Amino acid sequence: MNDFIEEIKQRDPGQKEFYQAVEEVLDTVKPVIDRHPEYRQAAILQRITEPERVIMFRVPWMDDQEQVHVNRGFRVEMNSSLGPFKGGLRFHPSVNLGIIKFLAFEQVFKNSLTTLSMGGGKGGSDFDPKGKSDNEVMRFCQSFMSELYRHIGPYTDVPAGDIGVGAREIGFLFGMYKKLRNEFTGVLTGKSLNWGGSLIRPEATGYGNVYFAAEMLATQEKSFENKKCLVSGSGNVAQFTTEKVLQLGGRVLTLSDSSGYIYDEEGIDEQKLAFVKELKNIRRGRIKEYTEKYPQATYTDADLSLDYNPLWNHKADCALPSATENEINEQDAQNLIDNGITLVSEGSNMPSTPDAVRLFVEHKLLYAPGKASNAGGVAVSGLEMAQNSMRLSWPREEVDSRLKIIMKSIHKTCLDVSDYYGMSGNYAAGANIAGFVKVANAMLDQGLV
Repeated sequence: MNDFIEEIKQRDPGQKEFYQAVEEVLDTVKPVIDRHPEYRQAAILQRITEPERVIMFRVPWMDDQEQVHVNRGFRVEMNSSLGPFKGGLRFHPSVNLGIIKFLAFEQVFKNSLTTLSMGGGKGGSDFDPKGKSDNEVMRFCQSFMSELYRHIGPYTDVPAGDIGVGAREIGFLFGMYKKLRNEFTGVLTGKSLNWGGSLIRPEATGYGNVYFAAEMLATQEKSFENKKCLVSGSGNVAQFTTEKVLQLGGRVLTLSDSSGYIYDEEGIDEQKLAFVKELKNIRRGRIKEYTEKYPQATYTDADLSLDYNPLWNHKADCALPSATENEINEQDAQNLIDNGITLVSEGSNMPSTPDAVRLFVEHKLLYAPGKASNAGGVAVSGLEMAQNSMRLSWPREEVDSRLKIIMKSIHKTCLDVSDYYGMSGNYAAGANIAGFVKVANAMLDQGLV
């Protein structure tokens, strides 16, 4: 396995997030490889870590002052053995090929766990929508889609939103796709409700993470009632994670953005959450403004010189990271454990470093990796695809019920597989192995392609 990782590093230098994602999976699937020599014979590891297709392109656009800018666009179509490529688009300055490959690789196994027929892919650009006018964002999205449209379609590759890509961006992207292809199809998910979107889709990642966490608590005959929770982020995932925790009787104490975080000992109730939604989704302001509205809360600026994130250094019961990758390092993990955290359920993709995950497992915390716990978003995207294909729109209750069933199924699969391979209670191992085996067997069935 070490030799294989070294081969990847030599072939794809500088893609540290991708190496991390591959190592994390390979560490847990080794027992499976040992039991199935046919996987080695068919070079499944080599094929599953190499994208089927990588698309990279320039995206020129003009700002409101008529200055031309050029960004870089990406789409990594990782694996289609279970269905059309499926995964979000991320618009953020940190985006590069390594980040997109890591996200696409994770997406393959996440989609496999949902029980729906979806392959894995991911895309995006180093464009930053923050501080841009609606017209500037529209011009960028139209330029981006003028190349991407050649490579996607309802039976080929179905993108969705991610960081920096919300309902506004999806609308602009879809409009340009429709104009270029002269067809109205379910090629993007996360659409607005009045033109093909699904109820519960905005809530799905956050709700699904809390549903998964509730299933973990239930194994110890516990619930979210009166639980104090630390949540990072303040975007879509964090907002609806907070909303569902409140509905289940818990209390969320923190939210954050790239500038810093707020801590509210009283808890973020429905009224405060409504303010956060208006602040972030409409005014696109900074989380610091929360303390201007609610002065009993405290705000702490982000300090990159620290070797830990103080958000994770408060007394609480549950941690629900919902911001970005590698936001919890080894010191943060130790702080969480020292402050009484018994559950960590990941709403974002790979928010915990390998050292942090090791500590969670060693201390027998209820730890859910993002590929399992945040799969609710892509699961409801799959349900949106199904509704588009049937030209139907399911009621809110039906979509929410299907989401709960899918998250319960993923939870059971993770537990059952970890038990089968002698790693009882290790959700990370269960998720990796279950996702890997389903994809690997499909690849064997479909031959050397």
